[in-house]
Amino acid sequence: MKTILKTLAAALAVVAVPAAAQTVNAGKYQVIIGDCEGCHGKDLAGGVELQTPFGKLVSSNITPDKDTGIGNYSAEDFKQAMTKGVAPGGKRLYPAMPYPYYAHLDDRSLTDMWNYLKTVKPVKKSINVNQLRFPYNLRIGMLGWNAMFFHPKPIVQDPAKSAAWNRGAYLVNGPAHCGACHAPKNMFGADKSTALTGTSLQGWFASDLTGDRHAGLGAWSVADIVEYLGTGRSNRSMASGPMAEVVEYSTSQMSNADLTAIAVYLKDLPPSRGNGGAATGVDVQMKAGAVAYDISCAACHGRDGKGSAIFPPLAGNANITQVRADTIVRMVLAGGKAVATPTAPTGPGMPSLGWRLNNDQVANILTYVRNNWGNQAPAVSPETVGRIRGSLRSGS
Repeated sequence: MKTILKTLAAALAVVAVPAAAQTVNAGKYQVIIGDCEGCHGKDLAGGVELQTPFGKLVSSNITPDKDTGIGNYSAEDFKQAMTKGVAPGGKRLYPAMPYPYYAHLDDRSLTDMWNYLKTVKPVKKSINVNQLRFPYNLRIGMLGWNAMFFHPKPIVQDPAKSAAWNRGAYLVNGPAHCGACHAPKNMFGADKSTALTGTSLQGWFASDLTGDRHAGLGAWSVADIVEYLGTGRSNRSMASGPMAEVVEYSTSQMSNADLTAIAVYLKDLPPSRGNGGAATGVDVQMKAGAVAYDISCAACHGRDGKGSAIFPPLAGNANITQVRADTIVRMVLAGGKAVATPTAPTGPGMPSLGWRLNNDQVANILTYVRNNWGNQAPAVSPETVGRIRGSLRSGS
């Protein structure tokens, strides 16, 4: 009898190990979808600064360290924090931790995430998370914010749509929390009802993801979007700034099926009708911009604006024709580097031109680029360039 019991116990152990590994692997994938490393760092120990209109927040330590991380959380504590924005002891979280989106995670996904996070190496790292200005640093204010803006509704499957579309709707509006960056915000930092039409974020403009052909993804194919999310580049654009981090830590590690689902859903979004629009370039700016572009930009991006295998096109580039020019002004002034991913390991760089171009020259070049080769977008003023130049100097 003892021999039979030992044999049975051994057999159960063999079955249990793969099952445990499976839930941990599934949890790691959920962490990838949720872009947790993007905010909490590769070791998940936090310390990443987030500049908000209300002051600075610093991401928390979510390793299983018992003193400075979440090592003392229970599975239910984790679920409440992820889906309700409430940490142990009734501590109200700020929606910079995107619990309004994570609220759509099902119990299985949450359990898998929790099981994975328990396997992460504990890191003892104390974080001063809340560095917001008064009165925003008073967490009790989140009671009012939640009452006004946090009303999660289930993401219901649409039987008239494909399985890929429904999966994409879940990812975009749930754990991938695309609207946290790309949805316009009201004065309280909550998403407006018009989602994914783009908004200013930490000195960049998170682009329009709707079907707008000028400023959005209307001219992109599903394959273009999948390639961009998977590699950080396509024949349409290259990822830089905050989006480069999203690609590096999240989308480049997602399955092709999930990337395709996201693309299918985004391609079905109606045009925003208002981001971008008719050309408003001033004739004088266009003429001066054409000359300055030929001197400073054509060598890499081409006189036809089509770019090359290394440098992105400017013609038909949705980043160029957003209603707000913050991102492209910032790129001209400060430069930047495209993300490098395993499938596209070379991350080409854009040099800083702010040291030799004045505000008028930058405005002229960008007005020319935004209204040439079929592009249509509002003119860029020297005052806008000056504002962004000033914010770069101050580090805000």
